[in-house]
Amino acid sequence: MQVKAADRTAPPHRSPPERRTRPRRTPARRWWASRKAQGLAYAAPTAVFVTAFFLLPLLLVGQMSLSDWPLLAGDRGVNAPENYTDAADSTLFWPAVRFTLLYTVIVTVVLIALALLLALLVQEFRPGAGFFRTVYFLPSALGLASASLLFWGLYSPTTGPLSSILESLGLVDDPVSFLGTSTSALLSTVFLIVWKFAGFYMLILLVGLQRIPHEVYEAARMDGASRGQIFRSITLPLLRPSLALCLLLCVTGSLLAFDQFFILTKGGPDNSTVTVVQLIYREAFQRLDLGTAAALSIIVLAVLLLLNVLQFRGLRRADES
Repeated sequence: MQVKAADRTAPPHRSPPERRTRPRRTPARRWWASRKAQGLAYAAPTAVFVTAFFLLPLLLVGQMSLSDWPLLAGDRGVNAPENYTDAADSTLFWPAVRFTLLYTVIVTVVLIALALLLALLVQEFRPGAGFFRTVYFLPSALGLASASLLFWGLYSPTTGPLSSILESLGLVDDPVSFLGTSTSALLSTVFLIVWKFAGFYMLILLVGLQRIPHEVYEAARMDGASRGQIFRSITLPLLRPSLALCLLLCVTGSLLAFDQFFILTKGGPDNSTVTVVQLIYREAFQRLDLGTAAALSIIVLAVLLLLNVLQFRGLRRADES
């Protein structure tokens, strides 16, 4: 009887619940879930873009520079190094190199100096500073081709207003040809570039100036330092990264100058304002010789790489000293 009572009170037997087993991750799934795989996935579109629009065209240009490649006939076979010797022996090559270097030096010095001056003028938060920042930066929003067309109209001795204004003020007796001589054409183009890009470089330098702590200036003033000493010993050294960026952008852009001279001067007068990039354009689309144009492009690329490496090394040594 006791056994039967115990059997009645005992709970019914239940089978233990089944445990849910998670699917094991294979090595491939673990790799795709890792941070490295996620980084590769994010970088893949950029890698595809760079490969399609930079690396492959660069390889094609390299092949063209070693081949006889007319524009309308296509590849006629390897002729290396004839394209490079033809480019160097061209009557316009060395004059174009000298003019491009002269233009680069003038634009770089004037543009960075003026941009630094503008940045110092609008650095402090004073009434009207925001307005002048906007005014200085506005020309940068205009495209270079549009700005070149605008100045081409302004420089015109027959229809442009500048020559008429100078005549009405009695400063000149005859209409002024701003693009008539090599010197005036160079200076007129430099004025255009400075007008357009001074605000852009001012913005870069202004950001660098605002990153300098005010405590440093206050400590220097308490020690009796003058404005010139503060500028030489504090502002310029701490502004070096921004100046380096401006220098890199300005030198690279000046060496690749094309639009402004193509629109304003067409390389004239007497081929005195032909830049290296204009020479590449002439070889490719006027003389229909893609091989020589590609060789010139490779030479320009090598020079730009060399200059950038030298600039980075110089700045790195200056930071370490």
